[in-house]
Amino acid sequence: MQENLSEFLKYLTSLKKDEEDKIPALDELSKDLGINRAALREQVAVARALGLVAIKPRVGTRRLDYSFTPALQQSLGYAISLDRANFDKYSDLRAHVESAYFHQAVKELRKEDIAKLKDLVSRAWEKLRGTPAMIPHQEHRDLHLMMYCRLDNVFITGILEAYWEAYEAVDLNVFTDYTYLTDVWKYHANIVEAIERGDYDQAHQLLLDHTELITVRPTS
Repeated sequence: MQENLSEFLKYLTSLKKDEEDKIPALDELSKDLGINRAALREQVAVARALGLVAIKPRVGTRRLDYSFTPALQQSLGYAISLDRANFDKYSDLRAHVESAYFHQAVKELRKEDIAKLKDLVSRAWEKLRGTPAMIPHQEHRDLHLMMYCRLDNVFITGILEAYWEAYEAVDLNVFTDYTYLTDVWKYHANIVEAIERGDYDQAHQLLLDHTELITVRPTS
């Protein structure tokens, strides 16, 4: 696969952990890599868009830990801009990924993770029952991501994180029918309770049933 990488990306892969903060300035690096400064600048811009490097004034360029999310966000955002139906297709992919990895993910959760899930449910109910009622979007996002937080797989994490960014982009985080929202959070509460008691099959079935709600979500 290395032959498909730009010179700058190949250079990044060659860095050792203690060299991540020692990337030379463009002039020096262009000489080292044997490419002109303009081409190198373009390659660095691509790496930055992919979330592979951070560039700060007076600090310079440093390599970041790998994340799949930025690349997916860029591509998915473009796809949805072309056709809103692409969100629904990606949503279906995300639902299958959540389902496929659910048992593996929740069995790895620790007591403190489950405590955080329960707290998210409590905070969501406070928002829904408040005056005025508020949509617990952040809690919704955090709860779903928390259930998969112990999976050591950046690609799964990327798929799930990119979904929630797109969810906001298509305005699914705005207030909708109150009955629908309470139904969603009843499912969330029951999923967390089943995880806590170790009934993972029941929790998984509740997740599947909950996922079906989006197909009947009120649009106005």
